[in-house]
Amino acid sequence: MACHNIMILSLLTITSTLVIAFESSPLQDFCVADPTSSALVNGLACLDSKLVEANHFFFSGLHLLGNTSNPVGSKVTPVTVGQLPGLNTLGISMARIDFAPWGVVPPHTHPRATEILTVLQGKLFVGFVTSNPENRLISKVLDKGDVFVFPVGLPHFQHNIGTGTAVSISGLSSQNPGVITVANAVFGSSPAIADDVLVKAFQVDKSIITHLQAQF
Repeated sequence: MACHNIMILSLLTITSTLVIAFESSPLQDFCVADPTSSALVNGLACLDSKLVEANHFFFSGLHLLGNTSNPVGSKVTPVTVGQLPGLNTLGISMARIDFAPWGVVPPHTHPRATEILTVLQGKLFVGFVTSNPENRLISKVLDKGDVFVFPVGLPHFQHNIGTGTAVSISGLSSQNPGVITVANAVFGSSPAIADDVLVKAFQVDKSIITHLQAQF
């Protein structure tokens, strides 16, 4: 009987840990972010509720076209707690993504959020890669109105495979999902990762590593 109770307690502990692993539940109606606060918390401190107004919960601009005149041909317009203070502690955010013809959002991860994407215009090839050792690519071609989910922490990408522009909207399960672009992190870190490490990791000549680092 005691063993049975211990097993139940262990399962409840594991379940509780999983539940609180992401955004914790708010303890008040809202906690509008106060970026001027010097308080050190996991996230952003709360603005005095007496100072809160409608604009803290408002963002305008997702109807505007993003500037895709860049090497990758895409532009992400985020709406996270940095742009919308009212999102603080609520565990959600969103983003608009604009694509030039054949534009791409390079492989990247969101360390703190699952992403759900829907295509508003165009045709996208999207996918994510599972963890080691399988490293399986799970991918799909999406048309207007299609929806795809990228699990938290897994590397993923979006590629416009149409001849025209494309637009998508993403929802994310954190007010501050974070972004780690794989190429930028590996070849553009500061200070740089040692050449010997990258040469062995990618099994290529040092000159190739030097060339790639120069791009970032």
